[in-house]
Amino acid sequence: MSTSRRQRLVWLPPILLVLAVLGCTVPGGLSSSAAIGTQAALTMEAQWAARAPVSPSPALPASTSTLAPAASDTPAPTLPPLATDSAGCTDQAAFVADLTIPDNTNLPAGGAFTKAWRLKNTGTCTWTPNYNLVFIDGDNFGATQSQSIPGNVAPGEDVDLSLELRAPVTPGVHRGNWKLLSSRGTVFGIDGSGSFYVQIVVGATLTPGTGGRTVYELAANYCEAEWRSGAGVLPCPGTEGDPNGYVLRVQDPRFENGITEDEPSLLTRPQMSTDGVISGRYPPLQVLSGYRLKTHIGCRYDSTECNVIYQLNYRIDGGTLQNLGQWSQRYDGEWQKLDIDLSSLSGRSVEFVLAVAANGASSADDALWLNPKITQ
Repeated sequence: MSTSRRQRLVWLPPILLVLAVLGCTVPGGLSSSAAIGTQAALTMEAQWAARAPVSPSPALPASTSTLAPAASDTPAPTLPPLATDSAGCTDQAAFVADLTIPDNTNLPAGGAFTKAWRLKNTGTCTWTPNYNLVFIDGDNFGATQSQSIPGNVAPGEDVDLSLELRAPVTPGVHRGNWKLLSSRGTVFGIDGSGSFYVQIVVGATLTPGTGGRTVYELAANYCEAEWRSGAGVLPCPGTEGDPNGYVLRVQDPRFENGITEDEPSLLTRPQMSTDGVISGRYPPLQVLSGYRLKTHIGCRYDSTECNVIYQLNYRIDGGTLQNLGQWSQRYDGEWQKLDIDLSSLSGRSVEFVLAVAANGASSADDALWLNPKITQ
């Protein structure tokens, strides 16, 4: 970002949206049409997300201090979906503690180690030795695909689970995700669908989690996302002036405050209709502790009729669409700085969704995201 400029940063608190309520109240004194447009954006995205296929996770970019996790040569097993037992009880677990090998423990290449977790049975079914610990994805560290749990674990009780593993020989950060498989063939995990995992660092000089490291650039990888409006899937890059809406990467954007930036931005234009929307869903990213999403948002210079609602939405492990925050922006010579803590999503596979909804009629809603990126 260029340093010679006047900044006035406007902060609005993140707001959780209820998808089922069409008449929800939108903060910041927005019009009723804005509330409808906001709901339309989330509803469209939720309907799309429920039927769209999941793309592979983007790899973390390599750097001099931290390497991206190496892909496992072992394919994940095909597992049945999470379900409630026909007898009426439900399987669910909660994470209690890492008993050995805390996250980012440094281990020698090829070295053997024992990973142990303590989990609590928070469901209503009793776990038996016919329940198994099963590998989901990532690096399985040479473990078998599944392993029986020891003894019976009644609802409310804790159990210690362990695996004999071996570190990869490739330097870098390595992670493997695990869940439980019931005797009836249902897969479940932390709080229902979340994985518990082992994450290690191979190579004594690696220092994961250093401040300011760029993990994923949303502007540079914007065509890895699938962009949609009310008209359906949009091409990427789009074509300026497309009435169905479009997304473009602008190398030297000029914002409504008159400043021409030296960082790339995403230009997101909602469908040109009343309360039109546009949203882009990115491939799943494994979120780690300390991750943040950073950007500035504002209207493009000379788009004097710009009046929009920005949203950051997300899905965990292919689940229900949720909202991390919402911000209104109109052409007033100002912009807003976003610096969003993603720590609450740590350990989850997350699909982030950038969305913009027109606040009423969409005539010149040229909405910019300045170099949006996820950092650690």
